[in-house]
Amino acid sequence: MRERPDGAREGRLLAALAAGDRTAAEELVERTYRGVFSLQRRLCGDPELAADLTQETYRKAWAALPGFDGRSQFSTWLFRIAYTTFLNHLRRPRRLVPLDERHESAVPDPAPAADEEVGRAAEGGRLRRAVLALPEELRFTVTALFWGDLPVKEIARHEGVTTVAIRKRLKRALERLALALEEEDVR
Repeated sequence: MRERPDGAREGRLLAALAAGDRTAAEELVERTYRGVFSLQRRLCGDPELAADLTQETYRKAWAALPGFDGRSQFSTWLFRIAYTTFLNHLRRPRRLVPLDERHESAVPDPAPAADEEVGRAAEGGRLRRAVLALPEELRFTVTALFWGDLPVKEIARHEGVTTVAIRKRLKRALERLALALEEEDVR
């Protein structure tokens, strides 16, 4: 198995990070932030929440770094942490904090008008709900490939299965997604 061209650099960065080198941590974040944020944004549909979940992902990753064994790429390992962070967010009970009326009117809403966003959000929400309803192994495979932009080979390595198994999972997942979206259209 050949190492990716940046694999050696990644290994040096991880070793430096383990030794406490802050610039190594910054470079690893710089190399992976866009992908982690993009995944979180697609999973939750809210850019502010995605930023919070991305920050939480890195906090958890740095705490778990001594357990990273290097069997997969750092980005794949980080993606799994991001995915788990999102799932944990879904399971967390929500606390509502009332907003004072005097502050409510002072806070401008920078978002586009609601009627402009309804169509786009509804479509994204339908797909997100359908993906989140998949069984775990299918859900992870779909999110890793399409929302995390990880190659099939890397997903297979991380999951400990063959690329053929990943492709079969994808086929099953896409069939289930098509059926779920079709059923929702009928309702």
